[in-house]
Amino acid sequence: MADLKRVDLVIEAVTENLDLKNDLWTELDTLCGPATIFASNTSSLTIAAMAAATSRPDRFVGLHFFNPVPVMKLVEVVRTVTTSPETFERAMAFAGSLGKEPIAAKDNSGFIVNLLLVPYLLDAIRALERGVGSITDIDKGMVLGTGHPMGPFTLLDFVGLDTTYRIAEIMYEEYREARYAPPPLLKRMVLAGMLGKKSGKGFYDYSAKPPREADLGL
Repeated sequence: MADLKRVDLVIEAVTENLDLKNDLWTELDTLCGPATIFASNTSSLTIAAMAAATSRPDRFVGLHFFNPVPVMKLVEVVRTVTTSPETFERAMAFAGSLGKEPIAAKDNSGFIVNLLLVPYLLDAIRALERGVGSITDIDKGMVLGTGHPMGPFTLLDFVGLDTTYRIAEIMYEEYREARYAPPPLLKRMVLAGMLGKKSGKGFYDYSAKPPREADLGL
C-alpha cells in the first residue's frame, strides 16, 4: 500500500464487495495525496457508494475495463453526481492513452454494458432450465444467429459463475426487477463449486478436450 502514496491515479479491482472496497478506499484516502484520483473497476456497484467513504468524492470516478483487458478495447468511464469535470476528463484521457475506447456512463448499477448484458445471460440460463435448447445449441444459435463472438454459456464460464451470481444479486437489490434475479440453476451451480473455466467445470466440462457439456441433471 505504501507504494501508492505518491501516484496520480489508483484503480481498484478487488472482489465485488462494497465493504471490502470501502475498507481499501478508507485506507488509501489517508495515505494518498489530495491530488490523487481514485477509480474503481467495479462492474455492478455504484461509484457514489465508494466515493462517499472518502474525503475526495470530486476525485472519484469509475474505470470499468472489460475482460480480457489486453484484448477488449472498451472502458466505461463512470461519472457520479460529485465527480468534477476535470477528474472525468482526465479519466477519459487516461483510458484513451492506453489505446482503449472510452465511453461515458452514468453512475447506475451495471452502467451501460452490464445493464443490458446481465439480463441476457440470465435469460439464457432460464431458457436452459425450461428446456428450450441444449447448452451447445443455445451457444451456437447466438453465435451464428446474432454474430456474437461467443455464446452466453461460454461467456458465463469465462466470466465465472460466482462473479455473475454476485453481480446479478447486486443489480437485483438495486433495481428490484425480476430480470436481474439469479436463476435457481445458477445458484445451485455456484453452491456446488461449478464456477466455470477457473474451477474446471461450469456449463462445460473443461477436463475433456475439447470441452463438453457438463451434466447438470436437467
